[in-house]
Amino acid sequence: MIKIFSLYIALLSIVAGAGSCAFTPKTTRTMLAKAEGQQFDMIIVPGIPFDNGKWDRTMKARVYWSKYLFDKGIAKNIMYSGSAVYTPYFEASVMALYAEALGIPKENIFTETKAEHSSENIYYGFHKARQLGYKRIAVATDPFQAKLMKKFARKKVSSDITIIPIVFDTLKAMEAAMIDPPINAASAFQENFVSIKKREGFWKRFRGTMGAWIDTSAYR
Repeated sequence: MIKIFSLYIALLSIVAGAGSCAFTPKTTRTMLAKAEGQQFDMIIVPGIPFDNGKWDRTMKARVYWSKYLFDKGIAKNIMYSGSAVYTPYFEASVMALYAEALGIPKENIFTETKAEHSSENIYYGFHKARQLGYKRIAVATDPFQAKLMKKFARKKVSSDITIIPIVFDTLKAMEAAMIDPPINAASAFQENFVSIKKREGFWKRFRGTMGAWIDTSAYR
């Protein structure tokens, strides 16, 4: 698993280096440097589907990045966002279970389980955090999603929201100490689940990613 994860990080770093569809490695390091020395009340981490009974490389990368930010004192609290979208498991709940298993205290872990699209992860996560009384809020995810969602986050959510994309060199340096802890995924299972692929066609899902179906009354 470690070798596969290492290859995943290497491939993502190469693609990110192209810079067209993701923040470049240099940009991610700059964005992290700006976040260091600050402390955010809440960092939102978008979800990823949980399939085949274990986390995939993307989920592992996002959860470990959130742990890094917590351990460094950049994040006081972490909110994982994601409903049961493509599989019958609430993405946020699964990620929260892994985060706790990795050592983030349960009292510093929050979930948002309404979001079904990337735009909704940020929108609902931000407004739930505000509803809970948190003021300084950031989003932490991979460089691809971060670049895709930055404009939306600043224009449609809040102009002062901070984006902290994964720095793959930093993640790679952590790899030797990474584990794949067991979790009780059954606690994140949704009964009577229907996949979004059966509920929405491709173009409707695409428009959802762009923020077309956001419930603006949520968490208000």
